[in-house]
Amino acid sequence: MSDDAVIPGSVPTAYAPPEGETVDKRKNYPPAPEPLPVPVPDNHTHLDFRGGWVTVGLQDALDTAEAVGVPGAVQVGCDVESSRLAVEAAETHGRLLAAVAIHPNDAAELAGRGELDAAIAAIDELAAGERVRAVGETGLDYYRTGPEGHAAQRESFLAHLEIAARRSKALQIHDRDAHADVVDVLTSGVQLPDRVVFHCFSGDAELARLCNEHGWFMSFAGTVTFKNSIGLQEALLVADPSLVMVETDAPFLTPHPYRGQPNAAYMIPYTVRFMARHLDRDLAEWCSTLADNTRRVYGDF
Repeated sequence: MSDDAVIPGSVPTAYAPPEGETVDKRKNYPPAPEPLPVPVPDNHTHLDFRGGWVTVGLQDALDTAEAVGVPGAVQVGCDVESSRLAVEAAETHGRLLAAVAIHPNDAAELAGRGELDAAIAAIDELAAGERVRAVGETGLDYYRTGPEGHAAQRESFLAHLEIAARRSKALQIHDRDAHADVVDVLTSGVQLPDRVVFHCFSGDAELARLCNEHGWFMSFAGTVTFKNSIGLQEALLVADPSLVMVETDAPFLTPHPYRGQPNAAYMIPYTVRFMARHLDRDLAEWCSTLADNTRRVYGDF
């Protein structure tokens, strides 16, 4: 990809619609941001999910991100198939690391078919890989799964915790409308891995204080930039800076002012700049903090 393929203020070449073609704005990728002064990785993304009208190859996605100061990403699996793809991608592309898991919503469905144990065993095998630096996203989701699936989600969560601790991997937690029960699992006396990450942190200041107390990392996505995310912005003010990271969760959760459009790893600078302004921190200093925290959790890319 040539240097002029990523021009701040314009849609990157790899993500742009063909000249003269009209595309629904909701399917069109946002313009590239100004590059960050210090590179900051995206610690949670789904490059295999299609978010817009166009399919972008891994190489182009990584080149576009690196051009604006996002030097690498953690590619996250949500089931056995996507976890295998994440491992293959990380082994092929040096700027990617992998996370593998059964998503909590999938865990409930697999349990209903009697297939959960086999799926978790497959994830355990995949987690042994050197380029796999995290087990996740795993946890509890009470938004999409009703009470009938909660026991299966908890069973899966506990199994993933055990894998992460035994294999010395970070743990990426998916926590949606289930803060109290997620904390209950983490504080129930089970052995935890050294590094626990609340992916797409969605809690309030109270949960941020709990994370500070226990040394759990909080990864903020584009949601923190939304005008109605007052509680989340208060949590950011409370969070110990040494425990904060940033992610896209692409192709979802695109930061303001492009909410509703597809997301990609090159969008990280919008969220990072919002965080620095909200915290009244020097941008370069804040980038260094985020990058250092990411390396502490996942190691080098």
